[in-house]
Amino acid sequence: QVQLAESGGGLVQAGGSLRLSCAASGRTWNIYTVGWFRRVPGKEREFVGVISWNGGSTDYADSVKGRFSISRDYARNTVYLQMNSLNAEDTAVYYCAAGPRIATKAPGAYGSWGQGTQVTVSS
Repeated sequence: QVQLAESGGGLVQAGGSLRLSCAASGRTWNIYTVGWFRRVPGKEREFVGVISWNGGSTDYADSVKGRFSISRDYARNTVYLQMNSLNAEDTAVYYCAAGPRIATKAPGAYGSWGQGTQVTVSS
């Protein structure tokens, strides 16, 4: 129904910033929430944050609260993850996914996962 594609990852020094993009295509009028998750080798996917597509309300994991910010651009059908004050613990593959009407941090509730984009923070 909805296809999502992440971009914007790369190598950044500790304390630096990156902005990731999540471009949506297909039945975008059926988007309710968009979540950001990250994964490191050997660990389960970790919730980063979520945005309500229509209302714009957001929620974040405690580990990124105050440093990361999610926004959306209706004209471009794109959700952004602005990441500031990055540290080594933020190194991961970052994914976006479409979620249910009620925002949740559970990755199993999401679908239409993108391919992921690598973020590496160098100390």
